[in-house]
Order: sequence, then C-alpha cells, then structure tokens
Amino acid sequence: MSSEQTCLIIGASHGGVNAAFALRKNGWKGAIHLYDSDPALPYHRPPLSKGYLNGTDTIEQNILKSAASYQEAEIDLHLGQSVVSLDSRIKQIRLTNGQQATYDRLILATGARPLVPPIPGLTDNERVFTLRTAADAQSIREAFAASSQKRVVVIGGGYIGLETAAALRQLGATVQILEREERILSRVTSTEMAQFFTELHQSKGVDILTGKEVSSIESKDSAAKVICSDQSVYLADLVILGVGVRVNTALAGQAGLRIDNGIQVNAHCQTSDSNIYAIGDCTSFYHPHYQRQLRLESVQNALDQARVATANICGQVESYTAIPWFWSDQYDLKLQIVGLSQGYTEAMVRREANASSFSVWYFRESELLAVDAVNNARAYILGGKIIQSGKVVDRQRLIDPGIPLKPNTLLLK
Repeated sequence: MSSEQTCLIIGASHGGVNAAFALRKNGWKGAIHLYDSDPALPYHRPPLSKGYLNGTDTIEQNILKSAASYQEAEIDLHLGQSVVSLDSRIKQIRLTNGQQATYDRLILATGARPLVPPIPGLTDNERVFTLRTAADAQSIREAFAASSQKRVVVIGGGYIGLETAAALRQLGATVQILEREERILSRVTSTEMAQFFTELHQSKGVDILTGKEVSSIESKDSAAKVICSDQSVYLADLVILGVGVRVNTALAGQAGLRIDNGIQVNAHCQTSDSNIYAIGDCTSFYHPHYQRQLRLESVQNALDQARVATANICGQVESYTAIPWFWSDQYDLKLQIVGLSQGYTEAMVRREANASSFSVWYFRESELLAVDAVNNARAYILGGKIIQSGKVVDRQRLIDPGIPLKPNTLLLK
C-alpha cells in the first residue's frame, strides 16, 4: 500500500465509519475520505425508533466516534454532502456542489431509504413522516409535541413500526397500527412471535388492525384522514410510514455494477468492479451457511462486512461467514434474534420459570436455523453457538424449563 493511494467511502453510518477506522487499523497509509448527506456527526441509528423518540436518548450520547477521533486517524469527513455521480472508468465521483474526487479504492455504504408507496395524498401531507435519520426523529418529536390530541397512525406492522408505536405510546399517544397482511411481522417471524407482540402492544393500549390496505390520505380539519380500501377511516395528528425500504443503488448502477436486490458482492465484499467494495444494507451476497443469496438490514451485517472489506483492501484475505443477529427493544422488553428462520419446518417454544422470558427455536428437520429470544440472553447466545457448530439439539429436553440451557444438557451425543 502506498501513501499516495486514496480510498473514498460513500455513506457514514455504522458500516462506513467502521470501514474508515478499520482501514487505518489494517495499515492503509493513504488518504481516506468519508462522505454522507446527513450533516450530523455520524451516530447510532437503532435508537431512532426508540429512545430518540421518547426523549430518553439524544444524538450527542450516541455518536459513533468523536470529532477528534476522525482527526487523529486522519479521516476526512465530508458531511452534508451528497455524491451525485460515479464514473468507474476514470475512478471519479462528483458532489452536489460540483466538486470531484478520484479514488484508488471505493467503498459503497449507501444503505437504503424508506419505501414510500404510491398512495394518493401520501407525499404532500405535512402530517406524514418517515423515520430513517436523526432529523426525521426530531421532526416527529416536534410534531407530536405540538399536536393537540396525540393521535398516531402507524402504517406497517414490522419491527420499525412496532418500536415507533411503543416509543410514542410511552409518551401518551393514542396509537393505531394498520397492517396490510393478516398479521404483523408476517415477513420476518413466526405466528407465535407475531401473536406475542400483538398481545404485548394490545396490553399497552395500542390498537392493531390487520388486513388494512391504505388507499389514500386526505386532510380533514387539523388532522390527517387515513382511508383504507375497505372504506374504514382513521384520523391522526401524525402518520408514521414504516412499510419497508428501497436500496440505494443509483451510484452502483452508474458504475455498471451487478445489482440484484442490492449491490452484488462476493465473499470479500468486492463488487463486479475489482476496485469497488460495498457493505451494509445495500449489498446482496451469498451466505455459505444458509447457502442462498441474502440482503440483510442490520448493524451487525454492516460492521462485519466493513471488517471483511477493509481487510481485503489491505491485502489480508478474509471471507464473510458471520451468522446474522438482530435485536428489537419495545417497552421493557428486549428481543434478540440469531440466525434466519426462513424455511423452518418446526418452531418450538421454550418458556422459562420467569414468565417474561421465553424463546422460539426454529428447525429445518434436525438443523437449528434461528432463535428468537425474549428477555433471554442465555438462549440467544447458546442458539448462536449451536447454529454455528451445526450440532443437533434434543428438542424434547429443549422445551423442558427444568433442564438448564447448556450445551451438555441439550445437545445430542
């Protein structure tokens, strides 16, 4: 590696920031430039739908690295600046202000943006919000504080929608969740977990309505009027949209990179252009353990791919093999997920002596695919180790709360 080389990183969330510092740690001697359209010093994003909304957390408490850290590592931050074009033939990017920069290596950490479906009245209503940045969270907080009746309609019953509902309910909001499918969390978890979260939110006073497809949004007096295809109507001071994301692949497309549900990368996080790497939510990759193409939206994936990409850029051959993990905080509950449950043939529930602690174990025949652990770190940790090892669980002993969650008591010899 030469001190004359330059690495540009587009996207300064978890993946991009960690990639910048990992480059230095791995011996990159040249310039490092980190770009992001968000003007704020890079921060943790998971609290956006949790503590940022209910006021128990602040951006300042959750910055990824101090401003001084970037200076000490000689990482040039370019915040509040968007990259609008990428020409891979001459290895050059261009910013909205017209400035240009060239690279020897480029890391795309462009992430994703909220999906905004083509619902009439959605995009031009000042009471409709998405949640992806600190500025989004701040706008929601300010609008909620200024609202008179504190009525909130959340469109979408995924984890972001549920976390947002929980945070605003804790502030005293009247919350209704409108989910198009017949149950919440239909794309990401089992009926057992969906039923648990439905009952949890209902016990907190949240109204969950399924089979509700929003057809239009209108303004009515000082409220938003949410109209569904079954002609039901819901009035709200705030409407929060949480129906998924669109991957930011525009720059990758300009560079002629392979794209299929994300920017395709190999085991080294390298794209179809050998000088360009991609990490985080924007990537599509083959996972050797699950033996299929994946695109993951998680902090863990962004951090692991940042480590793998920078190691390979610096000449250390490393492949991505990590087992995915996720988490969700709602009210006083912590859900920890390890593995991917898609394709399971049996889900087994283990209930602990503590009524607030249980876990769901997903099997495909004898193989453990994933574990959802509610207030149960032990199940989460053990599940991850078993998935990684490929060992077989004695399922009858697993669901017996009298038998400790330990490898020597649960694994078949």
